[in-house]
Amino acid sequence: MDDAQRELARVVREHAGRLTACLVRVLGDFAAAEDVMQDAVETALRRWPAEGVPDHPDAWLLTVARRRGLDVLRRRAVYRDKLARLAWPVPAEPDDRLKLIFTCCHPALPRQAQVALTLRTVCGLTTAQIAAAFLVKESTVAQRITRAKRKITDARIPYRVPSDAELPERLGQVLTVIYLLFNEGYLTSGGDRPHARDLADDAEWLAATLARLVPREPEALGLLALVRLHQARAAARFTPDGSLVLLRDQDRGRWDRRAIAEAGRLIERAAALRRPGPYQLQAAIVACHAEAPGWDDTDWLQIALLYDMLLALAPSPVHRLQRVIALRHAPPPRGGAAVALAELDALPPGDRRTLDGYPPYHATRAELLRALGRPADAAAADRRALDLTANPAQQALLEQRLVWT
Repeated sequence: MDDAQRELARVVREHAGRLTACLVRVLGDFAAAEDVMQDAVETALRRWPAEGVPDHPDAWLLTVARRRGLDVLRRRAVYRDKLARLAWPVPAEPDDRLKLIFTCCHPALPRQAQVALTLRTVCGLTTAQIAAAFLVKESTVAQRITRAKRKITDARIPYRVPSDAELPERLGQVLTVIYLLFNEGYLTSGGDRPHARDLADDAEWLAATLARLVPREPEALGLLALVRLHQARAAARFTPDGSLVLLRDQDRGRWDRRAIAEAGRLIERAAALRRPGPYQLQAAIVACHAEAPGWDDTDWLQIALLYDMLLALAPSPVHRLQRVIALRHAPPPRGGAAVALAELDALPPGDRRTLDGYPPYHATRAELLRALGRPADAAAADRRALDLTANPAQQALLEQRLVWT
């Protein structure tokens, strides 16, 4: 795919999720809205390479989708009732995408299907990207999405933000969707870009919108703080040629100190509500990094302790791996490469099987082995990580390590 095609795909993806949400509101039918928007997208991808991207891509897409929507309504008994609502222009509501996320995260759907469907339909991620986030096969994700769409249509699940009483049973999945969307933008799982700033910005907007909707939900505040802390150092994460700059090597003078301070206040607001949760703890961990004047000033033992608390609330193989990384940099005798490698080797067999397809697991193992004077084993681990990753910045870093070895 050349630069022009990538830019075209980016423009289409940028508008499709928001416009799908708008069409769901107008048509009152999730499946029909998705169908008409897909038709509009296919038409754009066919015509724009020859005709050029229009000045107002969202209006162009919505016009094509509107015509298709009229055809759908004409085939329905409710045509007369709905036709007036499709009159141009269709007013866009700022929280349309958030409403659609809540629709996808209805408790009638299986949890994993909720998240997969939302990431695909609302956020525009591919099944491959979603599979990478869940560490599962693409076919598994595709089946979940298909079944979830059918359930929404058959059960006539309403398109709306739920009432206050309904929020708790959906909030967790909505937070998960925004978190995974941000992760994909922060460091992409594939494609030609090492990161996708548009996805990361979308996630930040959704997190801020959700925090305004539920200002006394500490996990919503924690997620927003977490996203903003990561966004605060975006300018220092890559070189001009797109190479990844590791945290230890980043120019902290380029970090956005105002955003870091704002995130700190969000963490304090969340803590005052006295309901700790995984996103608050992850934000606190990133804050430890962000507030340290330099790499050598980082309180790694405090970070390891926060990971212990995180694992008590949300045990996962990835969180266990991240705790190992913190221990690797903590001072002896509680930390160091030998302690970290022992912890890594002591992971439960199920965790190791899950992490075997996760590039950072093998890259971490390579770093520990290299620090302990085992270069041949380290190179083998780096090669395994390189085989698994599709991110160009990660590939370049691993290839450079292998050259050094």
